[in-house]
Amino acid sequence: MKILKQTLLILSLIFLAGFGSSCGYSTRSALPGSLRTIYVEPFKNKIDFTNENRRNVYFPLIEVNARNAIVNRIQFDGNVRLTEPAKAAMILKGSLVAYERQPIRYDENENVKEYRVQVVVDLRLWDTKENLAIWEEPGFVGETTYFPTGSLATTEAAALDKAMEDLGRRVVERIVENW
Repeated sequence: MKILKQTLLILSLIFLAGFGSSCGYSTRSALPGSLRTIYVEPFKNKIDFTNENRRNVYFPLIEVNARNAIVNRIQFDGNVRLTEPAKAAMILKGSLVAYERQPIRYDENENVKEYRVQVVVDLRLWDTKENLAIWEEPGFVGETTYFPTGSLATTEAAALDKAMEDLGRRVVERIVENW
């Protein structure tokens, strides 16, 4: 019994030493303390549906879903707090400028095996106290790939949801890490 207790104590100490010295990734904010609240404006849809050279697909409320994905990720991340416009230290302004679906892999019969979907937005993070842009990002992209057939098949709408999640993650990283 005494040997078992000693063994458990040694193993516990080894575990704690390893756990305490391990590296971990942290998403600490690089923003100054005065910039800890944000309001995300409703996005504008600026997709040009009259351009004949582009694939003119519209998923209903895609600009609303883009904003919601960013808001959800801000809440999940926790480095900045959402608030109303009058109390916000920062305002994120955005426009949906493109939705793209490109084939990226074909089978031997020239059928598309895999697509890439991209949601493209223009963004501006505005400092309300200084009344100036903190940064601007034209052509900011959230993307994913999907298979339309086979055992890994999914729908374009499901892929669009994943691209929105990717957009939200990338935007929040851009806000919080400021790079």
